[in-house]
Amino acid sequence: MEQKLIIASRLKEARKRAGLTQGQVATQMGLHRPTISEIEAGHRSVAGEELKAFASMYEVSVSWLAGEGAEKLDPHDDRLQLAFRDLKKLKPEDLDKVLTALAAIRREEK
Repeated sequence: MEQKLIIASRLKEARKRAGLTQGQVATQMGLHRPTISEIEAGHRSVAGEELKAFASMYEVSVSWLAGEGAEKLDPHDDRLQLAFRDLKKLKPEDLDKVLTALAAIRREEK
């Protein structure tokens, strides 16, 4: 797949996982909503500074947006299933601690 299309598809996936609309992203980035649509369709290139801003907003790494690493999480991965079973056993306050630690790890990766 062409690099621009990989970035476009990952930007779209990351935006959706972040629970943001194209309009919300456009407002935060100081762009027009159709520009976000063009970027996610692979019709417009993304500058390095824009990629950094998207990564920060979506809490993903720039390298992942650029196409490095696994394309998507595999829900059938044994490690993820084991982690999910263990997370289900945690008290709500302990789950909050785990989520806070995961957020810190993601920030360090950027």
